[in-house]
Amino acid sequence: MKINKDNTKLLMFGQSSERLSFRQLEQSDFDEWLKFCEDSDSLKYIWLTDNDSANEKCKVWFDKVFNRYNNHLGGMNALIEKSNSKFVGQCGLLIQTVDGIEELEIGYSLMPGFRGKGYALEAAKKCKDYAFENNLTESLISIIHIDNKESEKVAVKNGMKLDKTTTYNKCKVNIFRINKSDWNNEKCNTACR
Repeated sequence: MKINKDNTKLLMFGQSSERLSFRQLEQSDFDEWLKFCEDSDSLKYIWLTDNDSANEKCKVWFDKVFNRYNNHLGGMNALIEKSNSKFVGQCGLLIQTVDGIEELEIGYSLMPGFRGKGYALEAAKKCKDYAFENNLTESLISIIHIDNKESEKVAVKNGMKLDKTTTYNKCKVNIFRINKSDWNNEKCNTACR
């Protein structure tokens, strides 16, 4: 899959949706994200070592995000609620290798208090529209642990369809996909109503 690897475009700093603004994750966000890493429900489907402390998991997460930023692999954005500047979670476009193929993924993780309120779908839709509008790829995926039904619902509502089941990071996952042509049809159908 051809991916436009211009990291200035892959990183969505300064973008916004109806309720959210996207910005670079900063070291000062560590304590806020630590709350995510202390929540066992948050970590159910995240690929972090079980034996590490919450602090170590948070450090590993931050190291991965900053490594992506520095190596032109896309990255997670801090999601900030516009109305009150609260830290909602993280979402972004990530270059991933699945079954030996480089793909562009929409990844999202929300703080416990912001789940079930439509923020994940809002952020994921913004990523999808942004990626296709800026010709970053012809296809987007979401890599979802096979037991993570809530994330599957977000992917489906975002126009994605189950593409395949495979192994990723030693876990069984479902790959949900949307092609740019399907997105174009989706936009046309919405505009023609």
